[in-house]
Amino acid sequence: MNQENKSIIQTFESRLQNAMLNSNIEELNELLADDLIFTNHVGHLMTKLDDLNLHKSGTLKLKKIELKNLNIRLLNEVALVNTEAIIIGILNNQRSENKFRFSRIWSKKSNDLWQVVMAHSTLIT
Repeated sequence: MNQENKSIIQTFESRLQNAMLNSNIEELNELLADDLIFTNHVGHLMTKLDDLNLHKSGTLKLKKIELKNLNIRLLNEVALVNTEAIIIGILNNQRSENKFRFSRIWSKKSNDLWQVVMAHSTLIT
């Protein structure tokens, strides 16, 4: 993978991180594919609508996301991302601070847009 393509995916990862931190529904709506499949850290399947609703309702309020060991592999118009994340926030009015491993599949939708089509998270203990 060339450095330019890697930089593009890093930019989209950063946009996603900022959108999550700020509960930016418009940005999340653009970055998450309509047919998103997300398996969360307890094995529940979530859709794009589920994710957006967590942010809209205030059920999920993220305070910090620290990514480590970001690995990106580009396969034609698909990018595979694997990273560790320390996430601090509030879920269902309970403070939470955990370390996760995330895998995301980004798909190129146009020259200017990549979207997450599938994601998986695992709690690291």
